[in-house]
Amino acid sequence: MSSESVQAPYLVGICGGSASGKTFLLNQLLTQLPASDISLISMDNYYKPMEEQKVDEEGLVNFDHPDSVDLDRMLADVRKLLAGQTLHIEEYTFNNPRIVPAMLEIKPARVIILEGIFVFYRPELAQLIDLKVFVEADEHIKLSRRLRRDHTDRGYTIDSILKDYEKYVAPMYQRFVVPAKQICDIIVVNNRRMYKAIQVLVHHLESVLKEKKQPRNAPSAE
Repeated sequence: MSSESVQAPYLVGICGGSASGKTFLLNQLLTQLPASDISLISMDNYYKPMEEQKVDEEGLVNFDHPDSVDLDRMLADVRKLLAGQTLHIEEYTFNNPRIVPAMLEIKPARVIILEGIFVFYRPELAQLIDLKVFVEADEHIKLSRRLRRDHTDRGYTIDSILKDYEKYVAPMYQRFVVPAKQICDIIVVNNRRMYKAIQVLVHHLESVLKEKKQPRNAPSAE
């Protein structure tokens, strides 16, 4: 039997409010780290189908409430990845009927990144995560970014974006997301730029990868 033993994946959680910069941070990590060593699970792909979503008195869905996401399935999939299984999940298309969802293949890797506003909400999921990162920005900056993103990329009207932000996004953030800061290891403020924080995270994960590529029972260099 080989003296080497397989080391458990290192889980990184990235949380934060809508338009705080989670996706930018994530893309920087994916760009600067070896692709073969990183797997990503995005919470977006675990939103429940529209027919399973609860609607309010105006017929609107609160997508900023934890009940809108199938966190049980996400937890089960994280456990499968940790056990060395490959996942096949359908891409979330933000309910855009013009987009055909792709089937995503997520393979086990040395570092697994979980991203989304509720990745620390469930204690059973949070306790599996080795490094918890919270990305935040001032409220007016997040709103400005969300207006540009949702109007340009997703085709929402300005009025609908503002109404949704006031009714759901901001209050749900304070209620369900902000408390997660108390258990986080790193809080990144992204009002203008966060390149220094990105480099700190990249260097840390490079160190983690280097350690995980060493046989656990390797003989001492002495």
